[in-house]
Amino acid sequence: MATYGLLLDFNTCIGCKACMRSCKEVNNLSGPLGQELSAENYTVVNTYKDLNYRKMCMHCLTPSCTSVCPVGALKKSELGPVTYDGNKCIGCRYCMVACPFSIPRYEWNNPRPVVRKCIMCISRIEQGKEPACAWVCPMGATRFGERDRLLDIARARLTRHPDKYVNHIYGEKEAGGTSVLMISSIAFADLGFRSTLPQEPLPDLTWTVLRKIPNIVFTAGIVVGGIWWVINRRMELDRENNGNNHKA
Repeated sequence: MATYGLLLDFNTCIGCKACMRSCKEVNNLSGPLGQELSAENYTVVNTYKDLNYRKMCMHCLTPSCTSVCPVGALKKSELGPVTYDGNKCIGCRYCMVACPFSIPRYEWNNPRPVVRKCIMCISRIEQGKEPACAWVCPMGATRFGERDRLLDIARARLTRHPDKYVNHIYGEKEAGGTSVLMISSIAFADLGFRSTLPQEPLPDLTWTVLRKIPNIVFTAGIVVGGIWWVINRRMELDRENNGNNHKA
């Protein structure tokens, strides 16, 4: 089965925010268009210098959020999106801590709050349609398709116009790769995107550490046990010496 994704070309974005409006309509989100991700804004369009750029869930290939969710409210679909089931969510917010891109948002003003984020219009994809943001974009700045094909398109644009793009496809390798890919004329770090993420999937790094914990605990137990034996032995010798002194 093909894995789908989105290619966001910031150089062609005109900042019309049609993607934000269509996202709100499809997901029944209220409130005004915001400049920061929130429970009512799954995607935002901001401007840096003369460049318009989007932020949204990156839909990691190996998501940290799904690995920490204790109730399975977050799942990685074979189609590409990381889906979310609010009926299962218990509001623990582990996903917010685990996400390397700081995407999930919490409904702080809701008496029964849950976590909110983009699900890449999974129902539309299952119907053979594009996500709403890609379908409505008048300039094709948001493009939907198979991830491998989108990577080919991004590489071709970077090769043809090296003077217009930084030589970096954000999301190709970050945190093991994501289903949302981005290209830009301005360095992603300058736009507020994390630039120090490892290329390995973060859940894999977590399990690498966790696998070592039994050995660490066992070794620590030996050390602590050894210290206890030495201290106890010294106390016994002190008692014996004190007893001999009293007899003398």
